[in-house]
Amino acid sequence: MKKNILIRNAAAIMTGLPGEKARSPVSDIRIENGVITEMGSGLRAQPDEQVLDASRCVIYPGWVNTHHHLFQSLLKGIPSGINLTLSPWLQAVPFSYRRSFDEKRLRIAARIGLVELLRSGCTTVADHHYLFQPGQDFDAAAILFEEAQALGMRFMLLRGGATVTRKLEDHEKLQQATETLDQMLASVQATAKHFHQTGPMAMSKVAMAPTSVHVSLPTQELKEVARAARSMGLRLHSHMSESVAYIEHCREKFGCLPIEYLAQNEWLGPDVWLAHLVHLSPAEIKMLGETRTGIAHCPQSNARLADGIAPAPALAKMGSPVTIGVDGAASNEAADMISELHFAWMLHRAQAGALSRAKPEGHGEEGGDATAVEQIIHWASQSGAQMLGFDGVGHLASGMAADLAVYALDDPRYFGLHDSALGPVVSGGRPHIKWLVCGGKIILENDIPKGLDLERLGMQAQAEVQALLAMQS
Repeated sequence: MKKNILIRNAAAIMTGLPGEKARSPVSDIRIENGVITEMGSGLRAQPDEQVLDASRCVIYPGWVNTHHHLFQSLLKGIPSGINLTLSPWLQAVPFSYRRSFDEKRLRIAARIGLVELLRSGCTTVADHHYLFQPGQDFDAAAILFEEAQALGMRFMLLRGGATVTRKLEDHEKLQQATETLDQMLASVQATAKHFHQTGPMAMSKVAMAPTSVHVSLPTQELKEVARAARSMGLRLHSHMSESVAYIEHCREKFGCLPIEYLAQNEWLGPDVWLAHLVHLSPAEIKMLGETRTGIAHCPQSNARLADGIAPAPALAKMGSPVTIGVDGAASNEAADMISELHFAWMLHRAQAGALSRAKPEGHGEEGGDATAVEQIIHWASQSGAQMLGFDGVGHLASGMAADLAVYALDDPRYFGLHDSALGPVVSGGRPHIKWLVCGGKIILENDIPKGLDLERLGMQAQAEVQALLAMQS
């Protein structure tokens, strides 16, 4: 097979860059040895190139999902948790089912989630996996990397876990053994030694990611974990300020707000990004911006669990890198970056409009520019790749990794668009992907991942769901 690719005649190309560089004026992209070497119009094919005709298609950078829980791909729409807020939902769904995940089930769940993401144009996934216990008879980290590698995706393990049991788990059916700090650090170090790649255009990375740092580690361990991660060259990640319960816990136990607690324990900085960050005071937003601490913005999961709306636009204005995470399918019922971006684009406009006030008390109608399509695309591509530390990845330009999606807007929902470049975000849905390319390799063609039997995967998923139902009855 030819290693080099020429994509020609695209109706539009969105680069993933912010501002005036968000839209490319050209129509063709040349890829050599996994790297974009030329962007222009009317490029002539070389003898060693595979030519892809992108007529009537739009090209976007491959999405970068900065926060996920792949094991939850088999826990969608569980009736006992469908109408709950975060804390009782945790007890009813992930905590109740996590003991059921052996090597086979984790592998199938990971495959489902990764394939869902692929089919929405995602090429880089950061998975926050926290099912690690002493004596585990399989290597969960290796399984996740293997599944991503088999599909040709870039993958980052956000290595979760805990050294203490939280109050929500204080029940015989919900408890699981926790690691000691030495066990956790040794495991992370071994995983990083095997999988963490440095340098430009890496395919795999590892981050230190205690599950919810304010409850997963005792205070005396926070600084030690942060320093250990930095000594290994790893970034830091955790859930934070997802619901008001985080504020209640930190006030009661530490006498401060959650972000203040992190600041006291060396858990802020440009090498840190936090999932959710819904409930923040103005002072905390300022603190996050000044330290360049990032956010994995998960708007659909936060809405589903009635957490609220993260102040992503405000964080961006203060200097915090904003990125997009789908979160787990157990609180999202899907793993779809397109629907996440469509929702994010509308959500902040609705919020801004809801806060508008009639004249003369206010300014009248406002909020239509609260989030621009170009900004949303940037959050989900270049900003995400930079936050994860994937150098040379995340936007479309000469010299960058060839990670991109070619969308054919051939469904009636996209008919009538005056600006097709915006279609995948503004119209929502899941546009047909003609080709998804990662590192210069075509990993999906006409919506089908290379070498994967979707029908068989669906049958495996159905069998596992039936088995989980039988175990819970």
